[in-house]
Formats: sequence, C-alpha cells, structure tokens
Amino acid sequence: MQVLHEKQLGVLRESKHRACFDPAMNVPCSVLLRPAGIADALAMAQMSRQWIESGLAWRYTPARMAGLIADRETVALGAYEGPRLAGFAVMQFGDAHAHLTLLCVQPAHRRRGIARRQVQWLMASARVAGMESIRLELRSDNAAALDLYNGLGFRETQLAPGYYEGRIAARRMALALRDAAAEP
Repeated sequence: MQVLHEKQLGVLRESKHRACFDPAMNVPCSVLLRPAGIADALAMAQMSRQWIESGLAWRYTPARMAGLIADRETVALGAYEGPRLAGFAVMQFGDAHAHLTLLCVQPAHRRRGIARRQVQWLMASARVAGMESIRLELRSDNAAALDLYNGLGFRETQLAPGYYEGRIAARRMALALRDAAAEP
C-alpha cells in the first residue's frame, strides 16, 4: 500500500501545479486537493454528522475518522480552500475492489465541481493501484449524488431497502475500472 500512496502523491503533486478550471461548471477552482491529516478528523466527523449521517446515529465520530485517516489501506482526501476544509472523501482499498466510503462537500462550496474532482482523483488512484472496481452506497433519496455518480460512469447495482438503520434505503453503485474477465 505504501507504493500506492507514493504514486497517488505523484498524481496529486502533478495536479497541484496545473491551473485548475472546471469547464463543465465554467468557474475557476480555488480548492486544493491533498491527503487529509489527523488534525482534520474532527472537522470531517462534524461534516459527516451534519450532512451525511443527518437523522441517523453518528457512526463516523472523530475517533473513527482519525482511524480511517491513519489506516494505510484507506485514502482520506481533503478539499481545502485556503486553510479551510471545504470537503472530503474517504476510500478504502481492498485486494481487487475499492470502496468509496464517504464523500462530503460543505453546502457553501457545492455546485463548483469539488465532489467531481475528489472522485476523479480517487478513481485515478484506484486505477494506479490496479483495482478492478470502485463500489459505494448512497441514500436512495440523494438525487444530486446519484447524478454525480451516474455522470462519472457508476452504475446502480442494487436498491437495498432499510440499509441505513433499517429505515432508509440505499442505492449500491459500482464503477468497473478494468475488465476482470480479461485478466490472466
């Protein structure tokens, strides 16, 4: 996994030096993507609580978020506007599949292409790591996230009724990064 992190940082360093402009949004990007640090765990947990886990029990506490940030098999990516955390994404890497665990952008920063840039960065990282696919779950009523993932090539694989605490349905989605049948 250390090799993966070194390659990811190479991709990140390369992207930091290019001018950032999102043609789909027709706005310049002032947000820098970089690996999140332990110091970001509290802000990430609070964002998760408020905008991802709203109405549910708090699962991604500061301690759990710090654990994810420190985990060598997980990438926690922060989106920073100056020193402030505008958003974050967390992806866990397995042997063949990656799981996009969390994706969040603060409301004041939405509709600027930040979530798309985070997911694209993680997609590139998963390809570098040789992952076959990326999998994720989202609340079934989250139309904006569904549009984002569909636009990035993810396809719905299952509707899971009661996935969240037995009350809220989830959509399971996946993105194939390589053809598993073509592997030797």
